[in-house]
Amino acid sequence: MEKLFISYNQIHETVKGIAQEIQSDGFAFDHMVAIGTGGFIPAHMLKTFINRPILTVGMAYYDLNDVKMDVPVITQWLDDPENQITGRRILLVDEVDDTRSTIGYCLEKLLTHDPKEIAVAVLHDKDKPKTREIPPQITRYYRGLKMEDRWICYPWDAEDIWAQDKQAVWSDPPIENPITS
Repeated sequence: MEKLFISYNQIHETVKGIAQEIQSDGFAFDHMVAIGTGGFIPAHMLKTFINRPILTVGMAYYDLNDVKMDVPVITQWLDDPENQITGRRILLVDEVDDTRSTIGYCLEKLLTHDPKEIAVAVLHDKDKPKTREIPPQITRYYRGLKMEDRWICYPWDAEDIWAQDKQAVWSDPPIENPITS
């Protein structure tokens, strides 16, 4: 599969665009829930623009040998979901909506805690069939970029960040700045 290398600067600009969309939409959430590990850095960047507390959950879709599992496994959950989620507005954050398995599974679990509202924010939404649907009660979905199905190489996974940046410099096709496009 063709790889797409992305830099921290490109991620920052994408997150900035998502934050502007959330603010113009008027969605005033109480907490972010970052899906780990991919959603941790985007959630932290989003906090720069919209200062809200970040809660974290761990979801694994690949085992220790990088073999894809049939269903995601919860590796970490919320300490006190009744106080953290019930009756609150939540923004679920992840880096990519690929098959929607992880996001869909996490949404189902969060909805059991009776939030007032949940929205989803992702950096990248791959244009391909999904294994799960977004539940109908989720009416806000913020995505930085919709893109073809390519393997995304995120900077936080790079062993050599300078090589990552070199390969990410407006890859072919370029990643558009969501603010100016």
